[in-house]
Amino acid sequence: MIRALVLTSRPLSWVNTAFPFAAAYFMTTREVDVTLIVGTLFFLVPYNFAMYGINDVFDYASDLRNPRKGGVEGALLDPRWHRLVLWLSGILALPFVVYLVLVGNPASWVALAVSLFAVVAYSAAGLRFKERPVLDSLTSSTHFVSPAVYGLLLAGATFTPALFALLVAFFVWGAASHAFGAVQDVVADREGGIGSIATVIGARRTVRLSVVLYLLAGILLLATDWPGPIAAVFVLPYVVNALPWWRVTDETAPTANRGWRRFLWLNFATGFGVTMLLIASALSS
Repeated sequence: MIRALVLTSRPLSWVNTAFPFAAAYFMTTREVDVTLIVGTLFFLVPYNFAMYGINDVFDYASDLRNPRKGGVEGALLDPRWHRLVLWLSGILALPFVVYLVLVGNPASWVALAVSLFAVVAYSAAGLRFKERPVLDSLTSSTHFVSPAVYGLLLAGATFTPALFALLVAFFVWGAASHAFGAVQDVVADREGGIGSIATVIGARRTVRLSVVLYLLAGILLLATDWPGPIAAVFVLPYVVNALPWWRVTDETAPTANRGWRRFLWLNFATGFGVTMLLIASALSS
């Protein structure tokens, strides 16, 4: 059971939501306080457990047909744990959410509500945004950008044009990444009756859309405050990673899993680079 619950939370992806919050909050307040620690812990584990746990419960039928499920890329969650996972998703998050609401402000409450709604709406029955092409990629990107927006609002940041450009670039990058990730599941999703941006417009067009969006994210980063423009080069490895599937077909789409596995490790390298830029920015201000 413990192994299943840990796999459900996707440990490799914990940092992808915790880091945006922590970076946004710290770079605004320039101090380590209780709220930074609590918020980081929330977006590190409970947030991911809820996001991926709900997904694993409601995607069980299609996951049975998906050969990449059952490891670090996603748990094949035994039905006997479904009810437990749904309960734990709420129970683990509740004390963190209560604290964050108490120390927050109206604007941060809205951002947190949007973030939590996106977590549920992506997978839960009756909403299933993941089955609404384009909305699926937008919702997925919200999962990762909203912690940063929330951190900024919680810390009382001033939203400048450069900051907006940074957030939009992050959002576009997130949408591109989700779209590329959907390519590998075209066959399994169609067999499971699940729609996605890739099943609707096809694997090849989805890969090409991802490449264009990655490049757009890089262009947007050029409009950010220094040393933000340097981060524009970080999109190039993602472009190179997706290009081998420029001419992929729906039948060969599962081979894109090789690119997705590289993507997971690329995020750590990119995170290191972004961290270095944040340190440089902090030292120069």
